[in-house]
Amino acid sequence: MRYSVSHHKLNLVLAAHGLKPGDAGGIDKLFGGQDGYYWFGTLRDLCPPGKTITWESQYEMVDTIQAHENATALEDEMKPQVPSAANIAALSKLLGDPI
Repeated sequence: MRYSVSHHKLNLVLAAHGLKPGDAGGIDKLFGGQDGYYWFGTLRDLCPPGKTITWESQYEMVDTIQAHENATALEDEMKPQVPSAANIAALSKLLGDPI
């Protein structure tokens, strides 16, 4: 399956679930529970406004997100976070592109 993310797609996902960008609790649940809002923000930071990032597999998507997290954590001199299985499942469901 192919996956993609853009600011526009993230906004559409939120709107489809009746959420606004500042609804931390709702976004947490939508993006896999604990730390869901964190990973939503990571996706927004990862993707430049007006651009779309695509991946050919779930593994590529997760690797790219984790690499971005690792780089920003290093810059901030913090330990990088790792998405949970629930976060990955939610990201995969929300960012999957229909064939």
